[in-house]
Amino acid sequence: ANKPFRCKLRAPGFAHLSSMDTVVRGHMLADVVAMIGTYDVVFGEIDR
Repeated sequence: ANKPFRCKLRAPGFAHLSSMDTVVRGHMLADVVAMIGTYDVVFGEIDR
């Protein structure tokens, strides 16, 4: 085949941010701020 296969790449930021609900449940707000900092989410890639 002369045509290359299509490959769809997506950034992992949206999947990480959607898992945030289960991770932060039951923690205090000050701890949630620290957890968001450790996720290293680039909000520009989520906004696409």
